Amino acid sequence: MNTQEMLRIIDAISRDRNIDRQLLIADLEAAMVSAARRHFNTLDTEEFTCTVDPLTGQVQIFRHGEPLVMPPEAFGRIAAQTFKQVMIQRFREDERNSIFEEFSKRVGEIATGVAQRYEGGALVVTVDRAEAFMPRSEQIPGEQFQAGDRVRCLILDVRDAGNQVKIVLSRAHPDFIKRLFEVEVPEVAERIIEIKAMAREAGYRTKIAVSSIDSKVDAVGACVGVRGSRIKNIVDELNGEKIDIIRWNESSQILIQNSLKPAEVQEISLCFELGRATVVVRDDQLSLAIGKRGQNVRLAARLTGWDVDILTPEEFNKGLEIMSETLLSIEGVKEEHVDRLAALGIVSVFDVEEVGAEVLATELELDESVAAAVVEAASARAKIVAEQQQREKEEAEARRKEEAEAARRLLSGEGLPTTEEGAVDPELAAAAILGLGSRAPGGAKSDAGAGESDSAAADARAADILGADKND
Repeated sequence: MNTQEMLRIIDAISRDRNIDRQLLIADLEAAMVSAARRHFNTLDTEEFTCTVDPLTGQVQIFRHGEPLVMPPEAFGRIAAQTFKQVMIQRFREDERNSIFEEFSKRVGEIATGVAQRYEGGALVVTVDRAEAFMPRSEQIPGEQFQAGDRVRCLILDVRDAGNQVKIVLSRAHPDFIKRLFEVEVPEVAERIIEIKAMAREAGYRTKIAVSSIDSKVDAVGACVGVRGSRIKNIVDELNGEKIDIIRWNESSQILIQNSLKPAEVQEISLCFELGRATVVVRDDQLSLAIGKRGQNVRLAARLTGWDVDILTPEEFNKGLEIMSETLLSIEGVKEEHVDRLAALGIVSVFDVEEVGAEVLATELELDESVAAAVVEAASARAKIVAEQQQREKEEAEARRKEEAEAARRLLSGEGLPTTEEGAVDPELAAAAILGLGSRAPGGAKSDAGAGESDSAAADARAADILGADKND
């Protein structure tokens, strides 16, 4: 037996696989004992012992405490096969334990791996010396990797699954963006800038609220970087995902206002009983505040921890008027009670119904019977208002569909005036499209209010839309 070669192999395995050298020597001793028991066909687990000198590699086997005269080389093929199987098994267990211990300490850190393949929607990634996987739920929607691509991800979880270690990776988790900010923004890593709150819809948009413990450091400016250099690196890593950096404020009203940017907010009413914030914005800011498919207000609600309702001034005032009208019709309720409700953020009959009689009795100092009557009246009025809102919604949806169908017919040329040859007449089409009246054959205007300049403009507009040349 070449003991020096054996020690070199043990040292190489210990270094490459990050396994303790003494542990490998103990495995070697256990495997040698198993080989001896196999050769002598004994079931006594204490009959044989083995020691391996860690410096010289000399192997010494003992039987009942006495040195065994027979060298290990004389055990035969079957005993050697047993030695090999035990050694491989013990080595795999040691490697699995080493991987579990190493990656358990790295949970929450960013790692860089190499994409291997997809298995049932999960991406298999090689990270250092271990094979990890990224479930579909932890992938950014629409993102695809090819074999050999570099993958930067978050080590989300490490599980000991019996005969293997499962390492779960993520690129969709909010902590992934936090770690990216720590890498790109030194002030975040040094805790000069603190990430107070975050809301993310992976692949689309992220809102992150930051504050600085140093008055000389601008939290938002430091995260953005010179000419957006720092935030650009993070956005590029996320394949264009939008990131809104918001200045943190202890005041919920200011924080909600900041979180809804770029929309301009007119007024914010907070109801602590319901955890709801009613935000009033101008009509031209409504779609901006809500965002595409409600994304802006949804992320703002998750960031601030408030249930955010967006209303126009007309809707807000209408809700207050209905609530005031309903409550003042009840004996014992005065104008000052309605004002106090509005100050508490209760701005509609729906809110009155939701807070309940007990809160009204406590906050407004009303009798329980009066408070119950208020809630009952608000509940009845809320049903009427809900039905009315549903009808208006259905009517608006019907109008939208009619307008969409009219636009489709217009673009396809259906129903537009045509010439005797069957082509769309640009002059007549212009009148139909722009509402300037129809032209009689031969160029005579049936609408006396339409002048020559209007006719020429209509002709040019029709030619642009329909792709036809105007023939005078």
